[in-house]
Amino acid sequence: MLVWQAVATLVIAAIAGLSAGIHGALSAVLGGVINLAAGVVYAFVLVLAPGKTAGATVLAMFRAEAAKILVIVGQLWLVLATYREAVLPALLAAFVVTVLLFRVALFVRD
Repeated sequence: MLVWQAVATLVIAAIAGLSAGIHGALSAVLGGVINLAAGVVYAFVLVLAPGKTAGATVLAMFRAEAAKILVIVGQLWLVLATYREAVLPALLAAFVVTVLLFRVALFVRD
């Protein structure tokens, strides 16, 4: 799944780079990386506290999702607060596409 998200991020970055220059490409990469990093945090938190019962598993998933959301909000704030030349459409496009790809992965079987 991370591969699909990374490829989509690079494709959007290439398109944004052609249309908005280096800041467009970098903004798209940052938008994709925000969600990729959040997915890694989700997996890490889930591995830290594996549930031994159904209830514990659900609780662990809620904790992991909360950590993911905190990472997303924190990274979005950091990028938007510090990168003044950010191209918002490119950043949001890459972010939204990687979020949607994460959701679509639930329907894909390897």
